[in-house]
Amino acid sequence: MLTVKAVKQNIQIAEINGVLETFRRMVNEAIRVGLKQNITSRFKLTKTVYKELHNGLHTWYILSAVEKACAILKNYRKAKRKHPYTKQPYVKKAFLSIGNQAYKIADGKLRLPTKPRQFIYIPLNKHTLNVLSEPNLKLGSITCKSPLTVSISFSKETAEIEPSGYIALDRNLDNVTTASSNGEITVYDLSKATKAKAVYNDVRSHFRRNDARIRKCIFGKYDGKQKNRVNQILHNVSKQIVEQAEKKRLGIVMENLKGIRRLYRKGNGQGRRFRGRMNSWSCYELQRQVEYKARWKGLPIIYVSPQKTSSNCAICGSKILECTERQVYCPTCNKFVDRDVNAAKNILARGLRFKPVGQPVEAMVSVKR
Repeated sequence: MLTVKAVKQNIQIAEINGVLETFRRMVNEAIRVGLKQNITSRFKLTKTVYKELHNGLHTWYILSAVEKACAILKNYRKAKRKHPYTKQPYVKKAFLSIGNQAYKIADGKLRLPTKPRQFIYIPLNKHTLNVLSEPNLKLGSITCKSPLTVSISFSKETAEIEPSGYIALDRNLDNVTTASSNGEITVYDLSKATKAKAVYNDVRSHFRRNDARIRKCIFGKYDGKQKNRVNQILHNVSKQIVEQAEKKRLGIVMENLKGIRRLYRKGNGQGRRFRGRMNSWSCYELQRQVEYKARWKGLPIIYVSPQKTSSNCAICGSKILECTERQVYCPTCNKFVDRDVNAAKNILARGLRFKPVGQPVEAMVSVKR
């Protein structure tokens, strides 16, 4: 299977700012023409705006700008079918995206074309070069954004391993609980991420400046700090989960969570603070990190339905009762069990239906007729 990753680094090349701004204007012009003439085909849009966008930059930028514009227009038309009052798209931040045929990496530098036979050379740091030096890698597109960063994507073909068992993940606000087919239970703490979000939210709530420009700048600064701290915690947890699965050759089972944000909207009879905490839950980001890291290692991923994983007993399947905090009681089994462990075992049991891998406690019983 094809797996994709990216490496990102900061750059300090001032002359690239003009290229980013020009590319942004090219994308907006292509969007304007596509909306005005109702063009849905990328080839037709390229033919229509090619002469208008030919402003001295390399022709690769024209093709990339049209491709980005078509993707934005597609999302806009999809959103407008659901919400008729959706605003027309407009790119505000300068950026640049270009395919792998337009750039070259040589002598530790990234060479970007600006005009025919004119280039910008971006030095790459040791970490980026070490990542890209891995064998059997195929370079993909690059993206430059402001503040100046460059992100280089790459891919490789990975053979999916045959797992000896599976490990299931139950994602919660303050922890991730895993249950493996060999009977191991592990709890990863995410309370630091929840606390970081609460602290930064409290700091932002005390801003009293009426100037919208200053408020936006300060909010963006603290949003970036919060994102960096939370992502570091999530990357650490996802790395530990994938390393554990790789070491024991275990596939990964996760819930196919959808529509989480709809459960915590205004008017649902919930408190503002509670809705704020639940809407800041990074369940999809953790899922994304675990998925791409597992696929890079060749580990299979299975998604199961999340219905009743927390309300049914993992042993007998009957309805369970909520007791103390994070504890549930099964009246049929007459047992108390941790709620997260029970949910993880239910997810694991659903994942094992797709593969003939049984738990050690299972056995076949012959029945005489």
